[in-house]
Amino acid sequence: MKKLSILCLLMFGFTVSQARPIKISSLAELNKYAQEDNQKIVLKPGTYHLEDYLNADSITAKLNRKDFQYFTFRGNNNSFTLKGVKLVINTRLREKLKFPIHTNEIIVKGDNNVLEGLEIVETENGLSPGGAVLEIAGKGNTIKDFSILVTGSFPYGYGDLFGKGGPDVIRHKKQSGFLVTGSFTRVYNVTLKMRAYGHGFFIQKDAGNVHFENCYVEGELRKTDDVLKETSGPAFDVQFRTWTANREGKYIVTPGYMKSLCEDGFRTYGQNKNVTFKNCTAKNTRGGFELRTNGGVVLENCTTIGTERAYWVGNNAVIRKSRGDANYGPLLFVEGSNVDVELEVLPDESDRIVHALATIQGTNNNVILLAKQERKQQLPILVGYTHPEHGESMSPYGQAPAVNLQLVNDTAMPVVIGKASTDSRILTKGEVRENLGTKVSVAQKTP
Repeated sequence: MKKLSILCLLMFGFTVSQARPIKISSLAELNKYAQEDNQKIVLKPGTYHLEDYLNADSITAKLNRKDFQYFTFRGNNNSFTLKGVKLVINTRLREKLKFPIHTNEIIVKGDNNVLEGLEIVETENGLSPGGAVLEIAGKGNTIKDFSILVTGSFPYGYGDLFGKGGPDVIRHKKQSGFLVTGSFTRVYNVTLKMRAYGHGFFIQKDAGNVHFENCYVEGELRKTDDVLKETSGPAFDVQFRTWTANREGKYIVTPGYMKSLCEDGFRTYGQNKNVTFKNCTAKNTRGGFELRTNGGVVLENCTTIGTERAYWVGNNAVIRKSRGDANYGPLLFVEGSNVDVELEVLPDESDRIVHALATIQGTNNNVILLAKQERKQQLPILVGYTHPEHGESMSPYGQAPAVNLQLVNDTAMPVVIGKASTDSRILTKGEVRENLGTKVSVAQKTP
């Protein structure tokens, strides 16, 4: 009778993981079940210190078999309930494990897994030659309700003033947060606190059909004036020489600007198709949403706060019911074609230098900018202009074609139309300071 019941469960699609939760209470057990399939694992709530699990003997064994990750989830069709679990990672373990370049610390390699509820807290300033705390590499995985504090990079405190990882004035050792390389990944309610120089959430290896919802990433900020006050340290040692030229053509840190100390909040690399962001927020990051993929992305109800540049989109991007400030840098860079954007300009302002509200280039783009409360500081919308080199706020803008653009400027911000703009239609509430375009019609929007 018992065998018949089990057979019936399997016939009707029920799995062992649904029927029999396995309760565990150690990281060793977690690692064991991470290699198996069709399990439902519940880790006992509490604080777990990784260095209690990865002792000298286990580190030696891992090095002998060239296993550099803290954990690798190789199993398929599992669920891991980790609610109330805090994993404390002393980042000096990176150095003890002698991480190769781009070693990611925890990897989900299996398919169709659900991991829920984990808090990861990194301590100390252990360094590695680049990597992320968590990589989702398998297909069809879901991550829910995670919180990750990321630490450990060099140099920290300057953002990308001295390079991004090559070419560099100062050689970087980065540490990023949450990497997706597997398609059909779903990420819900994940919070990243970036206290290292690296990306927050980012997608590589042409992963597609990736969805982020209710995710939040936050970095730290620093004024360039404060960098210039240093009398010792990495910046002082290179005489504050930057890797990009400022508007005077000088390669030197320029006062008056604000820098994020991490990289981008949400970032794509490659042909990432069908990537969606819903109710996501980037605060104090370099780029809020830097999504320059040709595969197309969709953003709905997203927010940026205090970024160096808020939204930077490529071909076929769609932004709806989203918003951001231009407190420390531009709200929008459009460099692709067939872009459809609707953005609210938030009224926040600062004493930092900002040169533009937006730059728009490309073909067949539709851009709507609106404001419920107007800014006082006038920032131009530059049509037929490029972003500054490498997106660096201190660097000058160039010009590039903007063709068949439809721009609705429902803000009081002025518009500047460059000579490479053609066959476009602009409806604006703000003034047009200059129109050097060809066949660019301009109409004044009435209040």
